[in-house]
Amino acid sequence: MNWRKWLDEFVLAAKGITLVTKEKRFWFGFVPAFIFFGVLMNLLAGGFSSFNLMWATGFSGSMQIIGKAFIGLFGINQPFFNWLPVFGIALLQGILIGLIVFLWAKKREQKDSSSNSENIEKAGIITGLIALGAGCPTCGTTLLTPLLGAIFSTGGLAITGAISTIVTCLAIIIAILSLKRLGVETYAIIINDRFLKKRESKRKVKSSNEKSD
Repeated sequence: MNWRKWLDEFVLAAKGITLVTKEKRFWFGFVPAFIFFGVLMNLLAGGFSSFNLMWATGFSGSMQIIGKAFIGLFGINQPFFNWLPVFGIALLQGILIGLIVFLWAKKREQKDSSSNSENIEKAGIITGLIALGAGCPTCGTTLLTPLLGAIFSTGGLAITGAISTIVTCLAIIIAILSLKRLGVETYAIIINDRFLKKRESKRKVKSSNEKSD
């Protein structure tokens, strides 16, 4: 494996992600995705208990629970080592969705949607893995608990915690690899657009000068 090529691709991807933060379309995808997945993971920290409580307390109680999950995304009233993975995964997922939205808009302008469905499918896979692994990193309560508890009568929480960690790590790896590819593609598109605009500007200046002569 050519590690130098991989490193160069990660550098280009980082540049692409930095450049795309200046585009409004990126933020249209990033902000709602970041908030949605961050709040969802905080709600799932105790398995389905938050959703059961929301069902029991009605609309006002549900809004309070969602509000606590929202402020928890920013570390308020959250243990640091519980908050960090939730924030990190929500950030990765938000960037991924933001890149997909930006590339989708660009490819739509170029009448090329061939790779959009593939990008959306990968985002869906990552989302599913994150949802399965979501939960409290210290207590091991996840969406996998009911399923594994039915299979393993003893040691269910320990097994669930281990599998949750593996699933979450797998989701993060897939997200990072997807960000690398999408980041490089984003960088190429932005640089190409800048080149075309610069060339068009020079052409107009040249044309204007020729007319004035």
